[in-house]
Amino acid sequence: MAVTVETLDKLERKITLTLSADVIKNEVESRLKRLARTVKADGFRPGKVPMSIVAQRYGFSVQYEVMNDKVGEAFAKAANEAQLKVAGAPRITEKEGAPEGELAFDATFEVYPDVKIGDLAGTEVERVSTEVTEAAIDKTVDILRKQRRTFHQRPAAEAAADGDRVTIDFEGKIDGVPFEGGKAEGFQFLLGEGRMLEAFEKAVRGMKAGESKTFPLKFPDDYHGKDVAGKEADFLVTLKKVEAQQLPEVNDDFAKSLGIADGSVDALRADIKKNLEREVKFRVLARNKGAVMDALLKVAELDVPKSLVQGEVERMTEAARADLKARGVKDADKAPIPAEMFQPQAERRVRLGLVVAELVKTNDLKAQPDQIKAHIEEMAQSYEKPEEVVRWYYSDMQRLAEVEAVVLENNVTDFVLARAKVVDKALPFDELMGA
Repeated sequence: MAVTVETLDKLERKITLTLSADVIKNEVESRLKRLARTVKADGFRPGKVPMSIVAQRYGFSVQYEVMNDKVGEAFAKAANEAQLKVAGAPRITEKEGAPEGELAFDATFEVYPDVKIGDLAGTEVERVSTEVTEAAIDKTVDILRKQRRTFHQRPAAEAAADGDRVTIDFEGKIDGVPFEGGKAEGFQFLLGEGRMLEAFEKAVRGMKAGESKTFPLKFPDDYHGKDVAGKEADFLVTLKKVEAQQLPEVNDDFAKSLGIADGSVDALRADIKKNLEREVKFRVLARNKGAVMDALLKVAELDVPKSLVQGEVERMTEAARADLKARGVKDADKAPIPAEMFQPQAERRVRLGLVVAELVKTNDLKAQPDQIKAHIEEMAQSYEKPEEVVRWYYSDMQRLAEVEAVVLENNVTDFVLARAKVVDKALPFDELMGA
């Protein structure tokens, strides 16, 4: 029999489903009989419990289960016959006035939209590129040196300077009253590296071991400690110890300590350049991919199913709770997380997913096995044992699916850039890495 589909809104549809009451009744009785074979009850041997007792205990839950199953089957069959692409789960409500011996239900649901993608040739997309310069390699070498630096105590007559590690006692007061987190003893930090507020570092800079100083400090209005944000405190600081840093020389021994096989500085710099180029490639790709996705959203026309957005909001909310729990937040599963905060991002994700899916389908941009393999092997090169990383990805279908999604997006990016109006921009290394 033909299925009648009623259009309620742009994407909202309604189908009326009818079920035979006898079919429901027979299925409930059949499931209760199967259940009776294993049910245990005081005074009866297993499998010998009277059906009246089984029905009394489990009849409601079995009835609910059967109704859900049969309505679900009826809806799936009707949607298939009507050739509908259903988005999200339907809302099922019982309908009054069904013929005798039948049960009727209204299934209200959304369908996937038609996606129209405009002319890409007239779409402007900024494509960035970045070069790994000698200055970038020098900066990385300096970072590696700092990771292996040592410290030795300065003579008492020498003042603290940027790069020194200082050990201090301090106490802060606001209007003469100490505040939480405003006092410490034996506290260490490196001058000039931005761990402390600039006014605090400025006060300590130039002090000598054994000296004390009192100075005012105004906390920024956006300071993370809300109790003191925007307020002015008076600090008393005593400098206990000043240690000068010693950076290792950039020589063959330094290169060997970093695992360079032939132990030469040239080989070290070549290895750094190779790693930086790999990192730059991934960051440039991510940036260009973002520009392409923004461009696609501008030229795409579609209605977004509310049910898909709601599902995405729920996933994002659960992810936020899981993150809070991982951070050790107490009662993270009960933390009030307003769903509205995820609404814009969820809608963008759904919209973009539908647009990308349409582009992939109409232009056959699916990720190919050789592309997935090449992507995994390239990522694995940054690890000490690449072959183990490759095996790790291929041992789990979920991880493999995540890589497949990335490769698919790369295919979409290449497709759009080959057709759009591309504006090339050279991006400085520091700007890319700081993004």
